[in-house]
Amino acid sequence: MDNTRKWYQQSGAEGDVVISTRIRLARNLSGTPFPAGLTPERRREVAGRVRDALKSGPNGGDYDYLEMENMTARDALSMVERHLISPEFAQCSEGSALLLKKDESVSLMVNEEDHLRLQVMRPGLDLDEAYREADELDTVLDRSLHFAFDDRLGYLTQCPTNLGTGMRASIMLHLPALQEGGAIPRLAGTVSKLGLTIRGLYGEGSKPEGAIYQLSNQVTLGISERSAIENLKGIAGQIIREERAGREQLRRNPRFEDTVWRSLGLLRTARLLSHDEFMTLISNLRVGVAMGIIPDIRMDTISGLISDAQPAAIMAAARRDMEPGERDGERARMVRERLAG
Repeated sequence: MDNTRKWYQQSGAEGDVVISTRIRLARNLSGTPFPAGLTPERRREVAGRVRDALKSGPNGGDYDYLEMENMTARDALSMVERHLISPEFAQCSEGSALLLKKDESVSLMVNEEDHLRLQVMRPGLDLDEAYREADELDTVLDRSLHFAFDDRLGYLTQCPTNLGTGMRASIMLHLPALQEGGAIPRLAGTVSKLGLTIRGLYGEGSKPEGAIYQLSNQVTLGISERSAIENLKGIAGQIIREERAGREQLRRNPRFEDTVWRSLGLLRTARLLSHDEFMTLISNLRVGVAMGIIPDIRMDTISGLISDAQPAAIMAAARRDMEPGERDGERARMVRERLAG
């Protein structure tokens, strides 16, 4: 792992509530069967074509090319934890490859469900800039690769739910006040009627660890990319306002401030921290920092910890497998060092 400052080690606009923004595009090469219908040799051929198209374009030298069959399970899972690849792609091997920008803000999964899953990530609420970069890269690659497109259906994808724009725009939100108030089920029902979905930290089927949720568009057919983004921005703005109002309600409860400070005390002194306990405590600390209760800790320090203290990330940094108890000790040591008072 190089020392380039990663995107998730930074905070951005509306950073008290919004952790990150992601734009993901699903694309397939015209005249080539979907990955499920390709032999390992043909999959490698597709990976090579995508690599060459990217490397020959502007800033192509900023990317590393990683073959999934040469990647350890812990390194692949660590990338899932950092949202660089999907859980499904972590299981891919022969003929699948990852092109990863050195600051990890852009990743291209080659031969997942589709030939190409291009995603751009930004700290905070930054949908317009993330889309601009994704669109520029999409245009550059299309010139060489010629993506499958139909005038009526839009971009052709293996799963019909991605037909049309092939775009999934998502925002990672920290919603401890709405979760505490039991508002998430109501919120999920409301946004589903508006073509959006709200899920846990790692997407579909995952639980909301540390009160972190993903809000994303569901509709890709019959709607433009810009309309989908504007819809997402509008709903996100309402959720942000609701969460901030909920936090002001929490502030009136003296037990809330005590919980925040106790969480910081445990994080700064614990010798063992399980993953679940860490996520609960760091969530309390994050909202306390965002509300100005704790003034001497930076939000980007917390963002870096949330990423680096995940189970596989700890083992990937150590370059060896660990038992849960050993990971808990290493996690606690890392947290103590970074939050030293």
